[in-house]
Amino acid sequence: MSDVAAIQNLVQKRKELKKEIAKIIVGQEAVVDQILLCIFSGGHALLVGVPGLAKTLLVNTLAQALGLDFKRIQFTPDLMPSDILGSEILDETRQFKFIKGPIFSNIILADEINRTPPKTQAALLEAMQERSVTIAGENRKLSLPYFVLATQNPIEQEGTYPLPEAQLDRFMFAVKLEYPSFEEEVQVVKRTTSDSENVVNPLFTAQEIIDFQHLIRRIPVADNVVEYAVTLVSKTRPDNVLSNEFVKNYLDWGAGPRASQNLILAAKANAAFQGKFSPDIEDVKAVAIGILRHRIIKNYKADAEGITEEMIISKLI
Repeated sequence: MSDVAAIQNLVQKRKELKKEIAKIIVGQEAVVDQILLCIFSGGHALLVGVPGLAKTLLVNTLAQALGLDFKRIQFTPDLMPSDILGSEILDETRQFKFIKGPIFSNIILADEINRTPPKTQAALLEAMQERSVTIAGENRKLSLPYFVLATQNPIEQEGTYPLPEAQLDRFMFAVKLEYPSFEEEVQVVKRTTSDSENVVNPLFTAQEIIDFQHLIRRIPVADNVVEYAVTLVSKTRPDNVLSNEFVKNYLDWGAGPRASQNLILAAKANAAFQGKFSPDIEDVKAVAIGILRHRIIKNYKADAEGITEEMIISKLI
């Protein structure tokens, strides 16, 4: 299949995929779109939302519709790296045998990632970055495609271990989950309190998703679009000549080069989803907030004046 035909196929398959997800998930269009951008770009997502907004259900539904294995890990303060990676045990023949942990799956839901100590967070983040884990001195490859959706609760911050900026930077998107609208909540209540059950049909194989990821990377990008993305990221850095007074007043630190890479990758995926054969500046703008919001660090002045990351980014786009 030519790349042109493959992009047209991707547009159609994405429409079907969203229909399958809508059988279970009410609304949350923007959230679903950003997670799909992540999966087809080969990135990971951090989902920030209060409890009860169907984060686990969303990921489970996605995994079923994509035809992939899914594991959920509930992060707790006593969780150890071996609990997620797996460990070696002595079997009945007195030989060491490796028992795989839940990290060996295609889609991982890392629930409340900030509830566990840095050692365990680091074990997961190594898997995210390298697509492999080191256990008892042996390097083990994870099966592809590999996607981590980590969740954070923005309310209860007591006794948590916030992710350091270097680890936050590993997530392609930070997605904010809002409460449903009145009409959507009525739909949710009707669906979840009845006895009917919707079946989600798998639409992809693991290899098809890998092929689409390679297709998105092959999409050409004009120099002016790359320069726009790099300029946008440079503007977030207070000590950069391109930054404005607003940024200098309200930001301590800006985004690093990984933000520029992710902007272009996500813009390619966004263009492909619309059936375009090359991304333009509008595609970069469409993904900018989700990619930059967790990579910029506000100062106390911004907090005191109620300035949000989204407000700062919207001034730069």
